[in-house]
Amino acid sequence: MTKRIKGVAKAVKCVEECSSTSDLASCFIDCYHGDRLGIADKWVKKLITISAIVAKQYGFTAILYSREFKSFLQNPHRHLEKKLFIYTHDFKRGKLGLEDYAAKAMMATNTSLQTNLRTLYQNWCFLAILYNIYREGTRIVFPEHRVLSLERSGKQKLRWIPPNLVVDIPGYGSLSFYIEAPRPLAWGDSKDLMDIWSYYTALRPDLMVYGGRVYDIVDQENSPPIKKPDIIIEFKELPDWFKRQRDVKGPLARPLSAEEWRNRWIEGLWDGLADVLGVTRSEAMERVRERRGIRLNEVRVVQLYRTVYNPKKMYLVSKYPVPEEIREMLEAYDIEVVDGIGFNMDKLKPLAEKILRYAVPAEEYVIRVKDPRLYEILLMVKELWEKGVLDKEEIYTKYKLLDKVSVSEKYKSNTKE
Repeated sequence: MTKRIKGVAKAVKCVEECSSTSDLASCFIDCYHGDRLGIADKWVKKLITISAIVAKQYGFTAILYSREFKSFLQNPHRHLEKKLFIYTHDFKRGKLGLEDYAAKAMMATNTSLQTNLRTLYQNWCFLAILYNIYREGTRIVFPEHRVLSLERSGKQKLRWIPPNLVVDIPGYGSLSFYIEAPRPLAWGDSKDLMDIWSYYTALRPDLMVYGGRVYDIVDQENSPPIKKPDIIIEFKELPDWFKRQRDVKGPLARPLSAEEWRNRWIEGLWDGLADVLGVTRSEAMERVRERRGIRLNEVRVVQLYRTVYNPKKMYLVSKYPVPEEIREMLEAYDIEVVDGIGFNMDKLKPLAEKILRYAVPAEEYVIRVKDPRLYEILLMVKELWEKGVLDKEEIYTKYKLLDKVSVSEKYKSNTKE
């Protein structure tokens, strides 16, 4: 069985070479992954660098990642070693044979490395977009604690889907960013689970952007059950991403009843899937019934996102150049390709300019103060303003006179000195 797995021959050879060493897991990773770890280290440095730049720009006190990804950033080699702990223990006890160990070690470390590098490039691109949309005076509206979290785990326990970031950009307006949303909402019993089941099965684009201050995208009446995004952006870090395939599960992962098919969201999904596959809805449903899911290449998955969510605009950002035929396939679905980005922040500037066009001016304003007395005064001013007691023009006039007096007094003081 293991011999039929692609690449296992190299893994077996590495295990044979490393079996006599004092640290089998570490030796295997060096032998099997080789230069890929050097690449991972370089990518990690790129993310750390842009994180520091963006944190300084926006005044973030910290940028948080998931525990898994944080472990990878701290030490990619050590992170992969951890994936082999149990397998190595079983191998040394004789519970796993050499070829079985080699196959499991290869698959576990490959999956971890690929997943973390994908997350890394996605995060780098998001931060590069933030870097390019920044303007003097840009202000964080959400989160108020000024800690940027680039993951979504545990954020929906209160049965709402909060943004990762909301910012105000002077001269443009507000933008709200959602990374890998939607995800499941919290639930307490069977009825709750039925109500939010669609969030378990929803497709998750890399990044959704909304114009304005959008604090929750739950919308049970919509199809799918989230607020329609203004922009969807997908990020691709591999040179051959368009050749890869994956199983699209979600709502396709289990048999669906006739009642579920009548659900507005499911109906929309079947129509979108059928359109992407070039078949009728009944044919698409039959394929899913037979296979409990369906295998699509990445181009089809991206097209499916476009069809199901129907954003105003969708972009695909690729680290490497995209072949012309793949570009044409995406553009046929009104998906704009931004490719050959590498780790060059400036190459995402045109995309950032386009995103800024979707910013919506705020209808409310937030003032943060640390002095409790000033806070009380501002509340009183707000109350007087709402009652019509204060006159804006009169305030402006008095402020200008006061400003002139203060400048004059300062001039006199400097002259005396």
